[in-house]
Amino acid sequence: MNESHSELPFNTTTNYNSNSGVDIPTELVSEEEMAFIEAALASASSSLSSSTVAELVSEEEMASIEAALASTCTLPSSSTASVLVSEEEMASIEASLASTRSSLSSSAVPAICSTSQSHSHSQYEFQRKNARSIQSITLRAKRRFSFCTEPSDIEDLGSLRSNQKKKSRVADSFFHRFRIKTGLFVGDITATEWCEKKMEFLLLFGQRRNTEAMKTGRARHAKLEEEVVKKVDLHVKSDEDAWAVKLTNFIIGANQLLLDGLTRELPLIGFAEGVWMVGMVDEVRMPVTETDRNPILVDIKTRVRDTLPAEPQRRNGRLQLMCYKYLWDNLVADSFPSKQFFDFFTLDPYYILSKEIRENTAKSGFPVKTLDDVVRCYRNICSKLSPAKHELLLRYEYQKDNSVLGEDRFAYDSDWLKSQIMSCLEFWLGGREANCTPKEERWKCWFCQFSSVCPTNTNPDSTQGPITDNLNSTPS
Repeated sequence: MNESHSELPFNTTTNYNSNSGVDIPTELVSEEEMAFIEAALASASSSLSSSTVAELVSEEEMASIEAALASTCTLPSSSTASVLVSEEEMASIEASLASTRSSLSSSAVPAICSTSQSHSHSQYEFQRKNARSIQSITLRAKRRFSFCTEPSDIEDLGSLRSNQKKKSRVADSFFHRFRIKTGLFVGDITATEWCEKKMEFLLLFGQRRNTEAMKTGRARHAKLEEEVVKKVDLHVKSDEDAWAVKLTNFIIGANQLLLDGLTRELPLIGFAEGVWMVGMVDEVRMPVTETDRNPILVDIKTRVRDTLPAEPQRRNGRLQLMCYKYLWDNLVADSFPSKQFFDFFTLDPYYILSKEIRENTAKSGFPVKTLDDVVRCYRNICSKLSPAKHELLLRYEYQKDNSVLGEDRFAYDSDWLKSQIMSCLEFWLGGREANCTPKEERWKCWFCQFSSVCPTNTNPDSTQGPITDNLNSTPS
């Protein structure tokens, strides 16, 4: 039955190379790049001190160059990355290296090198290569200085930005906007598999329409539940109370399964593929043979028409039951992470539960006081259960007289299930935009309340097709 929806701290310490004439952090340049810088600066200094410099720069420009070069060699030696250079020093560094590049440009080299024609080509090539190195180091150093908490490798930088974008997408995702307090419902998984675009519209623009077929289906499930389960109305005063009731219902239902061999409307709460997921399995049966203790999970679908559903609907029902088995098997394997449960839902494990809840649990045979007590009982009863049977059962009933139209027995496929869950989570966690239903299943659009605004509608001025309740099985 479908559920109703009730920094990276970087090491800022920087080591310095004390053997270098220019006190540049060793995190920023390699030894080879440092050698290029020193050679280029030495070459630039010797070139600028020759008698031919007067042809290239004025006395005022020479003074500016020398001042800039001097400031380059006196970088602060602080061990804190956030105070490596001031804005003025950064400007001075850039001006110095820019002037070095201009002095080594092709237009200036002929005038400097004209005194020795035989040496001009090799000197030019040396200066040109070092000018490129200086430019490369300048750009690299500027990135490091301008954001002092960045990682030391370009690869780390890409990974950091990717992680930051991923965190941003997840924070803005549908899961964090609409399911952060409840967890993801199994019904969310099946509705997403049916049509992601419809799921998106439901989240953004409102809940789906309650049809007569849906109301009839819910009434049928309520009647089936009453046949084996006595319901008690409890008033909850907090989130801790609400979760305690859900866990208590499972404990009572599991005990009933072990004693009577049958229970219905059993809530399942577990951790699946990195997210919290909740569901409500219609029926759990214990096999009649005492040697077989693997329970059978059953889901019941009611139909307006006296026919079996189309394959996409059967596939959707199979996905739902497989999700239940996935949650069940995780629980009985003692895979319920209590601490993560309290942390994720921001629950106080030592919260004193309401008097009604405490009295009800005492009558049911497991007196508790706090939410942590309930979780302990929950994990204890799970340890007494066996994994669900590999074969799952979908039963289809005719709404008119509750007769059985047919049963779909199928095998659990863990690989297919995980691929379906992961695909749905890409949508829910903001990994991609919603996909429209595939072309071969566009007949679903005729029965969708959002068909007039859906991108698949190539004629938005046309009226929506007739809404009938006969095609789909009612949610169960």
